[in-house]
Amino acid sequence: MSTPKDALLLRIFIGESDRFGGKPLYEAIVLKAREVHMAGATVLRGPMGFGRTSTLHTAKILRLSMDLPLVIEIVDTEEKINAFLPALEEMMSGGLITLEKVKVLYCSPNKE
Repeated sequence: MSTPKDALLLRIFIGESDRFGGKPLYEAIVLKAREVHMAGATVLRGPMGFGRTSTLHTAKILRLSMDLPLVIEIVDTEEKINAFLPALEEMMSGGLITLEKVKVLYCSPNKE
């Protein structure tokens, strides 16, 4: 991705147990993002959280949850994010999707 000055941050909040097409939803989303050549995607696993139902999901040892919160973040141009949204909405049966305008200051591939 060439470094744009203005971009969008797509943030997707789901649970670890959410699924699509027989695989974890987070995996399906990341693979779809890769398939359509998004700039990149990162999955973050949260140690604690709750959503609309107020059910608490936690990694604490006394109350081990198998459904920890996950956040998937994708930063790309507004055009590419908007083109990706219909596919994303088709995959999701619940969760939360947000968009934020961001300013990309630096973007470079890792040197190997």
